[in-house]
Amino acid sequence: MNIMRLAGLAVALVVSLLFAVFVGDQGPWYFAWVVGTVMIILIAGAGAILLDAQDEQALEREI
Repeated sequence: MNIMRLAGLAVALVVSLLFAVFVGDQGPWYFAWVVGTVMIILIAGAGAILLDAQDEQALEREI
């Protein structure tokens, strides 16, 4: 399992380096765009999970 994790990290490193080489001077803008997009997706997912948990609690209280 550790070899798979190491291989995954190695692939992520290579992709990150290639991305940095190809975008050049616009790298910070693309980095901020990617990080912002990921954060929006994670926050939306967390909100959906919290809403689902609240709905389950409301149903348990009614029963």
